[in-house]
Amino acid sequence: MTVPEGAFNFDLCKRNAYLESRGVKAPGFTKTGTTIAGIVFKDGVVLGADTRSTAGSTVADKNCEKIHYIAPNIYCCGAGTAADTENVTGMIASHLELHRYGTGRGSRVVTALTLLKSHLFKYQGHVSAALVLGGVDLNGPHLFTVYPHGSTDSLPYCTMGSGSLNAMAVFEASYKEDMSQEEAEALVARAIRSGIYNDLGSGSNVDLCIITKGKVDYKRNVELLMGKTYSRQKPVRYAPGTAPVAREKIVTLKDVAVVPGDLTEEAMDTS
Repeated sequence: MTVPEGAFNFDLCKRNAYLESRGVKAPGFTKTGTTIAGIVFKDGVVLGADTRSTAGSTVADKNCEKIHYIAPNIYCCGAGTAADTENVTGMIASHLELHRYGTGRGSRVVTALTLLKSHLFKYQGHVSAALVLGGVDLNGPHLFTVYPHGSTDSLPYCTMGSGSLNAMAVFEASYKEDMSQEEAEALVARAIRSGIYNDLGSGSNVDLCIITKGKVDYKRNVELLMGKTYSRQKPVRYAPGTAPVAREKIVTLKDVAVVPGDLTEEAMDTS
């Protein structure tokens, strides 16, 4: 048996064409979208998300924000339809701000949870917003998942989105109680990284949001996992001789004949 020369082997193309002619449907890629995660450590909550936004099989945005502001002490990661997650979280943030003005008290995480689940349940899952809600209030750190149809869970660590299984595998293998902030940040970043490398729709960079009592640290692009491996020179300069010159003709300005045109004025059409 002779080994075909060259870098590619297209023998399977004939096999695939034959199978399609016999009615066998070729497998396709899974339509995917996001990896978001959160974890509770001894002093607060760490939320994490990737930064890839997809439109079908097209990458629409390489560095979008998936961690949304809810209140000064509460943030929320969103998976699903971008318009739904942004508008739902923005609406709840507005309600909580009016509530703080009216009562003079800080927002509680359970208040944001109740508003979110009540709104999503009314639409029976047609509002595509899968959320990871985290924050710190007078009762300590809290972490919740909110599903698009309105059901919720309260967990010490959670994941959502199409890359959630990859991230959950990392959490289940390495989570421990009373983690330090540094350990929690590293674990969430590793979980998001697992989703980015193993899920088609998750990608680009890692964002983290660390919420502690009286302080929020929102870290954009903690890890640049899919940055360019080259730097392009602008404008592009090509070395002499890159393109062969087939014919060359140089014309000086004194050899150019100027033909005067018709300089008569025409009436402007105002119709």
